[in-house]
Amino acid sequence: MAGYYHSEDLARFGEVGGPQPKLFKMWLDWYNECHQEGALDKKTKALIALSVAHVLQCPYCIDAWTSSSQKEGATPEQMAEAVHVGASLRAGSSLVHHIQSLNVQARE
Repeated sequence: MAGYYHSEDLARFGEVGGPQPKLFKMWLDWYNECHQEGALDKKTKALIALSVAHVLQCPYCIDAWTSSSQKEGATPEQMAEAVHVGASLRAGSSLVHHIQSLNVQARE
């Protein structure tokens, strides 16, 4: 097996709503509304989503939001910067947990 995730499976996403179509539709309506033009333009929202997709490590989301970011006119530099912003927050949230280790060290 070449990989666990298959890009062609992204096209099957709608199938996850089968067992609970009402809840899936509610989520999908909310999701779609969140990504409409509002106080933030679509390009900014796509870059935020791309960054979060990397932090969540969702290959399907990364594929989808890379394409959406490109469609909205984001440059490779903008996409890379967005990914680095998300990654820096993830790293920071890991680093701050070192306080727990420091607390244990101080007690012992």
